[in-house]
Amino acid sequence: MVTATGNPGKAARTAAKSRTGWGNGRVVAARIGVIVLVLAAWQVVSGTLIPAYAISKPTEVAVALWQVLTSPSGWTDIGTTTFEVAIGFGLGVVAGTVLGLLLGTFPVAGRVLEPLIAAINGIPKIALAPLFLLFFGIGTLSKIAIAAIGVAFVVFYNLYLGLRQRERQLVEIVELMGGRGLHTLLYVTIPTLASPFFAALKAGGPLAILGVIGGEFIASTDGVGHELFDAAMALDAPSEFAGLIVLVVLTLVLNGLLTQLDKYALKRLGLAPRKARARS
Repeated sequence: MVTATGNPGKAARTAAKSRTGWGNGRVVAARIGVIVLVLAAWQVVSGTLIPAYAISKPTEVAVALWQVLTSPSGWTDIGTTTFEVAIGFGLGVVAGTVLGLLLGTFPVAGRVLEPLIAAINGIPKIALAPLFLLFFGIGTLSKIAIAAIGVAFVVFYNLYLGLRQRERQLVEIVELMGGRGLHTLLYVTIPTLASPFFAALKAGGPLAILGVIGGEFIASTDGVGHELFDAAMALDAPSEFAGLIVLVVLTLVLNGLLTQLDKYALKRLGLAPRKARARS
């Protein structure tokens, strides 16, 4: 028989629920209730307290979103943006990982190049968009480049600082036990860098989307950002909010995939938090 003493984790969760009276079901219901209240307030104030052309109405946004999701051009824009985000994110992760590992492994190179990288990172990425447009044109390559550079810097700094903070004593212990470079990599470096690496991925996802949308705003022929720009120029608030909803969904999907990848990788590495085991 499982007792509270034998399962402290379960006992703590049960005690927390009893104190607050809020389980997962009630939390989800509360979130839905907040969304419904916000939509209802939005519907009421639109056209009364705030001009309808500025914020539209939820009903009109729903119609505009339906038009986007039922038109071939709408899915073309979504597909273009998704492709640019995915490729730019992937290239940024690879570039940042390689650079972070190289400069973190070779301290002299890190001391020489890190200030230069910091100076380049200080430039707003959207300010580099016109330069990439000159290099790669107004097609997908320029948007991919903008997304990749933003992600690369985040991944680089997380891995570079992670390597610098790696405990030297653990490395020496592995070496004293006869371990070689591969053993140090498997038992010290990878466990040390796993958490900062996946934190960088989650931080880089929104940056990739931001870079792509910014590039599409400046110059593009398709994409969600292009449609947002056209809607803004036409003062089409419903289409503007519909495009924003598409971006929110894209961000949630990307974050969800990265979260699952994080959990799977940490579990495979044996770094996932262990649940308290029930004792009978």
